[in-house]
Amino acid sequence: MKKLFFIPVLAAVVSLAACGGNNTKTEGSTENKTEETASGSTAETVPGIENVTISNSWTVEGNDQMKFNTELIRVKAGEPLELTLKNVGKMPKESMGHNLVILKPGVDLPTFGGEASAAADNEYIPKSALSSIVAHTKLLGPGEEDKISVTLEKGVYDYICSFPGHYGVMHGKIVAE
Repeated sequence: MKKLFFIPVLAAVVSLAACGGNNTKTEGSTENKTEETASGSTAETVPGIENVTISNSWTVEGNDQMKFNTELIRVKAGEPLELTLKNVGKMPKESMGHNLVILKPGVDLPTFGGEASAAADNEYIPKSALSSIVAHTKLLGPGEEDKISVTLEKGVYDYICSFPGHYGVMHGKIVAE
């Protein structure tokens, strides 16, 4: 009986170990990825972007379910983007505040999200990672909105809500072409 139990457990452990990957990065890997993303064919690198209309005026809503209503934004590169964030939720800012942070291509989301979680004194915008940020809104409570204007070069940019625990589900992509 013990042998019959041991074999499936051993198989499960070996299978899980095989799923692990090599998480090491070479020093140039992030830089190369950034260059490829910024200069690559953006319409081909982001699934579904061909179905999104190009506009340089967008309104994104964040809600109490930790969701943005828009996950893909398509803009014309080199022209000002007017982006408005609205917090359409009802929960207090202290427990369900939202912002929108546009990150430079190649920024590691989990690393940035971890740093942001520790930056409560600066509305979850980490001072140590300001060089990773293209632009950001204020942290908003229910019913509030904020508008930012930014001109993007051609490329693919991640945007997130940096409130603790939100970046994993509140994120999207801006394609500037």
